[in-house]
Amino acid sequence: MINYNHTVFVFLLLSLGIFKLGSCIENQSQNNNENQSQNNNVAVKCIKSEREALLKFKEGVIDFPGKLSSWVDEDCCQWNGVDCDSESGHVTKLNLSNPAGRHRHYEYDGNDDNYPIPSDHPALDAVKSCYYCRNADMSETYSRGSKVKASVKASFSGDVKTSVKASFSGDVNASLSGEISPYLGNLSSLTHTDLEGNYNLSTKNLNWVSSLSSLEYLYLGGVKINHTKADWLHAINMLPSLLELSLCSCQLEHLPSSLDFLNFTSLHVLDLSYNSFKTSIPQWLFNLTSLTKLDLTFSNQGGKILDSFGRLGSLKYLYLGGNHFYGSIPASIGNLSSLKELDLSYNEMNGTILESFGQLSKLVNLYLLENSWEGVITEVQLMNLKSLEEFMLTTNKSQSLVFNVTENWVPPFSLKSLHLESCLIGPKFPKWLQVQSELTYVILKNVEIKGTIPEEWFSMISSNLTHLDLSNNQIKGNLPHQLVFPNVTKLFLQSNLFSGPIPSNISDLMPSLQYLDLSENFLYGEIPLSILKIEHLNILVLRRNNLSGELPHHWSESQMSLLVVDISYNNICGKIPSSMGFLGNLSILVLSNNNLSGEIPSSLQNCSIVSMDFGGNRLSGNLPSWIHSNIFMLRLRSNLFSGIIPKKWCNLHKLHILDLAQNNLSGSIPDCFNNFTAMVDSNTLESNPIENYTEEAYIMTKGSYYKYDRTLQLVTCIDLSGNSLTGGIPIQITRLTRLGTLNLSMNHLIGSIPKNIGNMRWLETLDLSNNRLFGPIPGSMSSLTSLVHLNLSFNNLTGRIPSGNQLQTLIDATIYKGNPSLCGSPLPTKCPGDETFDGPSIAGVDDKHGGDDYERIWFYASIGLGFVVGFWSVCGTLLLKKSWRHCYFCFYDDIKDRIALLIALRVVHLKRKFGLEKN
Repeated sequence: MINYNHTVFVFLLLSLGIFKLGSCIENQSQNNNENQSQNNNVAVKCIKSEREALLKFKEGVIDFPGKLSSWVDEDCCQWNGVDCDSESGHVTKLNLSNPAGRHRHYEYDGNDDNYPIPSDHPALDAVKSCYYCRNADMSETYSRGSKVKASVKASFSGDVKTSVKASFSGDVNASLSGEISPYLGNLSSLTHTDLEGNYNLSTKNLNWVSSLSSLEYLYLGGVKINHTKADWLHAINMLPSLLELSLCSCQLEHLPSSLDFLNFTSLHVLDLSYNSFKTSIPQWLFNLTSLTKLDLTFSNQGGKILDSFGRLGSLKYLYLGGNHFYGSIPASIGNLSSLKELDLSYNEMNGTILESFGQLSKLVNLYLLENSWEGVITEVQLMNLKSLEEFMLTTNKSQSLVFNVTENWVPPFSLKSLHLESCLIGPKFPKWLQVQSELTYVILKNVEIKGTIPEEWFSMISSNLTHLDLSNNQIKGNLPHQLVFPNVTKLFLQSNLFSGPIPSNISDLMPSLQYLDLSENFLYGEIPLSILKIEHLNILVLRRNNLSGELPHHWSESQMSLLVVDISYNNICGKIPSSMGFLGNLSILVLSNNNLSGEIPSSLQNCSIVSMDFGGNRLSGNLPSWIHSNIFMLRLRSNLFSGIIPKKWCNLHKLHILDLAQNNLSGSIPDCFNNFTAMVDSNTLESNPIENYTEEAYIMTKGSYYKYDRTLQLVTCIDLSGNSLTGGIPIQITRLTRLGTLNLSMNHLIGSIPKNIGNMRWLETLDLSNNRLFGPIPGSMSSLTSLVHLNLSFNNLTGRIPSGNQLQTLIDATIYKGNPSLCGSPLPTKCPGDETFDGPSIAGVDDKHGGDDYERIWFYASIGLGFVVGFWSVCGTLLLKKSWRHCYFCFYDDIKDRIALLIALRVVHLKRKFGLEKN
């Protein structure tokens, strides 16, 4: 008999063994499956034909940045920028974008003919640049007022099981160049293609794209597309799966007005910005009802903004800036209930902002800069904009747009950025702004605010504020001495009525300041020493105040970031501190119209000064010979400088303005001024604008002082008047063909006026008065077709005054006064031989003093002989030849009849016209 307990024990052992065996078998099976899967993954490589297509692409481009350096081994799925499907091996993604080129930043240069985009726009890149908002992990960091820094994480969404991630960096020029191979069309499974930012890359056409039927994302921004009218769009229209399309800056000119059928109706993102289309917005675009983003920035569009935009009900981002749209915003815009961003900046909009605008309850960012808005904005247009965070509106018609809201109205939004300019929101500081507590960026420029700013508002926003511009108003009161603005980097309070001293502890109140402009106010007292403790200060502008005392003496290398110091038109006395030589990056130094004395410290040669304006002081000593060759303006007029003009200055190749007038200079004018090549060749006229700073200078030209600011870069001037210069006028100076003003008056110059002075064809002002010049006025002076101001008075010039061209318009006789031996018009003194003939004088290149009587007799005799021969050649023939006489009188009768008929018809026409008017 079997023991029961023993049987149970054996059964348990067997059970455990079977279980263990099963587990081992199962684990072995799983391991086999995993190994098989791994073996399968190793075995799957890219398709050979697709590898060859990629290599063809590589052959056709120049890979300067080395992006394609990994494209050498067999498995193209492991190449940088290439992603493949892990099962099929087909290439699904191609990412060879240039992030540095994708985000372009247009800085303002002071010339409104260029892209007039303020560089301190808080969302400049997001609105004005060629970019796209992908449904991907993209993070961007904006640095207001400086170049945008972008960090792009190139990870894409999609049903892809294996992902190879690559990131590329470099500047805009370090990009692929050459031509895109059409063999890319063989990548039949491609869903993502990104070549954006490669501005040296081109393609003959987009035919290769049309075969990529699975393509969902196509980014070719910056790639030059050679096309013939509509062919680029027909290729795109073959992509039924396309979701996002970026063709910004592709040099496209034709936007076809019609399509036989619309195939890419699933499109979500369309970016055609920065092209120069010669056609208007086509109607087929408004059938893309799935669009969430449409970017037509700077695409040369015009007309009125179409009501059809209201059909794009899914739009979240609409960018129409930088075009030629005019009129009012259409009421249909209110239908875009999902809209988050709207940009209509830099157009020609000249209408009102309708009440329907207030329906955009999801609107976050609104950009209405640089148009000609007019009318009234009430709370009706604003009361439903509960999501609004950025509000930018400026008008070119000053005060034509009025904010007229109820005094105690509280808006539903909480703004972070506000820019209102040239509209009317004053005279009191509006209460609807006083409740905006989250503001970080504020521009209220030329909005007619009068009185004081509530300190409670300053206190409320002080901790978050980074940019404050209250310029061009009538705000009064003292600058705040108590409030701390720890994060303010830019403070613009110019052109107001602020008074009192600059806070002595300004470095503690505003330690982050980069730009400080307090110009054109009524500030007094000394410049506080604490300004020197603001480490990151770039621009310091204190001009046109009542500041006194001396300049701070302890400048140091800690202020190396300073680019501009402008303290002109104050009452500053003392010497220019030699410690300013530590400011190695100082580019513009303007200390004009103060009471400064002493010499210019030689330590300034350690700076990078391109513009030096010390005019209107009491500076003395010799002129500094160390001036750098890259200087643009050297203005030292109305001082006490003595000595000679240094020969070393002949190396100032970039000099536009040399103003040494009203000093005690002696010696001769250097004969090497023709080395001022910026006054010779227009290609050397360079512009070096500094962000947000507009330099101004008063230049004596056309007989008066003129203020130049935005156009200062275009001025070319040499003014050496009011000195004791001797010698002659160097003939080399006539090679300065781009010179606009030449003033050598009130010196002791002798000799003659250079004969080839007519070569200076851009000369507008020429003043050589009050010298000792002699000889004739060169006839070539009549070639100065741009001349509007001439003064040759009080010299010893002789002979006939040349005539012709522009000289004919200069009829003021005083410009030749004090030259007793000059004759001819416009002087009353007649030249010899003019007493018996009042006809126009004939001036040669250089008229002889009294003319040649013998030649004059022959001239008149030849005129008489010519008349006699001509008259009798015609009349004599008619008298002697009957057939000619008959033809002549027939012709005369025919002409007479024609004229009579025309008169009769005209009379009948007029009678009928008056008859109709009577009826």
